[in-house]
Parts: sequence; C-alpha cells; structure tokens
Amino acid sequence: MEIDFKEVASYIVILVIVLIAAQHLNVVVSGSMEPAFYRGDIVLVEKADFLGLHEFDPKDVKVGDVVVYDAKWFNQPVIHRIINIVDVNGTTMYVIKGDNNNAPDPYYVNADQITEKVVTLGDNLVIIPKIGYLSLWLRGL
Repeated sequence: MEIDFKEVASYIVILVIVLIAAQHLNVVVSGSMEPAFYRGDIVLVEKADFLGLHEFDPKDVKVGDVVVYDAKWFNQPVIHRIINIVDVNGTTMYVIKGDNNNAPDPYYVNADQITEKVVTLGDNLVIIPKIGYLSLWLRGL
C-alpha cells in the first residue's frame, strides 16, 4: 500500500479548517435572547483572542452588539446584547441584557470579560437554526 502524501495533506487541511470553524460556533443554551435566536441555534462568533489573533477589539464594541462574556454571576459564558456603555470611576463598563429578559444582567461587564462577538451580515446576526440541539442533548443541557 502506497501513501499518497497529497491526499494525506488534503485531509490534514480539511481537519484544520473544521477545527478552526468549530471554534467559531457557539450553541445557544437558553431562551434569553429570543426572538433574535433560540435555544438550540448556533451563532457564528469572532474571537477577541484566537491563538494570538485578535479578530475584534472588545474595547470597540458598541450598543446593540451581541457578545459572549465571562459572567461573574454564571458559571458558563453568557451570550447577551450590550444595551448601554457607562463610565465607572474612569473605567468603561458595559450594561448587558438578554433580549428576552426583563432586566439587565446583574453586574457591569468590563472589556476584559468580553471574549467573543456574534458576527453580523448587515444588520442580521449570523445564525444556524436548531442544529445545536444535538450538542445540548450530548452535554445533558
């Protein structure tokens, strides 16, 4: 059996592309952002730091952006929308809220907590509906 190095290289390239793409997809685990997206949907994100590459600067986010951040009040990253930007003792802080929630998230968020931003095309969030349910089921969520 002869090894075809071009074929092996092709498989390696495909695997790398799939692994990179997978790192830019987040499964939505709750209904807090309905109707923008729903539990089980997948959102495409850009990362503040992906293997040393800075796809966006968290300090440049604006009101209306949907971001993923490390919440002080929850043990998993949260995907919610920035609804206000305030200055607290000289530090820029973000007020963040789920579209379907009655009140903002309980704590201000600083730029260092923002790890990802949901990609938009025009004014539309990039969403793949429903296919994240398998991931939720496998994770017991």
